[in-house]
Amino acid sequence: MVKEEFKLDNQLCFRLYTASRLLTQAYNPLLSKVGITYPQYLVLLVLWEKDSQPVNDIAKKLVLETNTVTPLLKRMETEGLLTRSKGADDARQTIVKLTSKGAGLQEKLKDVPFTVGSAVICDSVTPETVPDLFKMLDDIINKLHK
Repeated sequence: MVKEEFKLDNQLCFRLYTASRLLTQAYNPLLSKVGITYPQYLVLLVLWEKDSQPVNDIAKKLVLETNTVTPLLKRMETEGLLTRSKGADDARQTIVKLTSKGAGLQEKLKDVPFTVGSAVICDSVTPETVPDLFKMLDDIINKLHK
């Protein structure tokens, strides 16, 4: 007989993994209309907040390693969404900047946060409880990221 702590239904990791996977799937049809992937969308979100950032800052904001972000940025550059150039103060630093095409996607995708947000509203997740959910998830992320 399997112990309670080893039952799939008792695993927080499984719930988080499944929710993450299904949430990403909810984004895919919305993003594919403009030809981008979910990871590319995350990079765009970071750059829409503050354009012209070093790769290291983007990776840090996304809680990823630079060696994970760099190939993604290269693909986005090839697709004309951003440019990468050496830093003016430090040639070892690569600065990422949106192109007009990348910046213009913000308007095209303006309904995505609301569409996906509406998709997750349910009995236990309401507009009023979303800030608490964010706080709980942020606490987990911060604890595990240390």
